[in-house]
Amino acid sequence: MWDCILDGLIDTLKLLPYLLVTFLLLEFLEHKLDKKNEKILSKNKRLGPLFGALLGALPQCGFSAMASQLFSSRVITMGTLIAVFLSTSDEMLPIMLSEKIDFSIVLKIIGFKVIIGILVGFIIDIIYRHEKENHSIHEFCEKDHCDCEEGGIFLSSLKHTVKVGLFILIINLFLNGIIYMVGEDSLKKLLLNKDVIHYFLASLVGLIPNCASSIVLTELYISNLISIGTLLSGLLTGTGLGILLLFKTNKNLKENISILSIIYLLGVAIGMIIDFII
Repeated sequence: MWDCILDGLIDTLKLLPYLLVTFLLLEFLEHKLDKKNEKILSKNKRLGPLFGALLGALPQCGFSAMASQLFSSRVITMGTLIAVFLSTSDEMLPIMLSEKIDFSIVLKIIGFKVIIGILVGFIIDIIYRHEKENHSIHEFCEKDHCDCEEGGIFLSSLKHTVKVGLFILIINLFLNGIIYMVGEDSLKKLLLNKDVIHYFLASLVGLIPNCASSIVLTELYISNLISIGTLLSGLLTGTGLGILLLFKTNKNLKENISILSIIYLLGVAIGMIIDFII
C-alpha cells in the first residue's frame, strides 16, 4: 500500500513543473497582452493541432495536463486539445524500448497516433470554427477566485499550481488505491475478451487517468495477448490526467462530455478498423 502512496506522490511531482509553466504562461497572457495582441494570438491557433499532436507524442502525460488548462482558458482550440489527447503516449514508449521491441514498430504506433491526432484536430476545428467562444484568458483567474492582482505573476502561478497539484495528488492516491485493491491482473483478464466488446473495454481502460492502464495494454500487446487494434483503442484514449483536469478546470460540462465521447468512440472505431485492415 505504501508503494501506491509513493507512486501517487511521484506522479504528482512529475506534473508540477508543467503546471507551473502553464500557469506562468496564462498569467503572462492575462497581465501583459492587450486586446490587439490577444486577437493576433487567436489568429495563430490554426496550426495548433499539428504542434499539439507532436508535443503529445513525447513519452509523458505533462502536455495533456497543460493542454487541458490552456483549453479551459481558450488559449488553444478544441481541435488542439483533442490532438494532444489522441497522440499522448504516456508509458508505452519507455516500456516498449526497455523490452527491445523493434524500433520501427514503435515509430509506426507513435506516428499513427500523431497522424490521427493531427487529422482529427483539424476536422474538429473546422466543425467548431463558427462557434462563439464565451471565455477569454482574462476570465481564468476570476473563475478560480485566486486574487491574482496581489503578489505578482509568479506567486499567483504558484498558488494555482499548489491548488491543482493537491487535487491531482488526492486523485492519484485514490486511483492507485483502487488499482491496488483490484489488481493489474484483473485489468489484464478484462482485456483478454475475444469478442468485439474488447475494443470498448480497451478504450475504457485507456481512459483511466493512471499510468497503469498504458502499462497493462502495452504488456499484453508485447506478450501477443491482444491485437494491435486493441492496443491502439486503449492508447488513443489514454490522456493521463489530462481528461480529469479538463473536467476540473473547464466549467462547460456539455463540452467536456463531447470531448470525452469523441476520444472514446474514436478509440473504439479506429481499433476495429486497424484489425479489419491488418
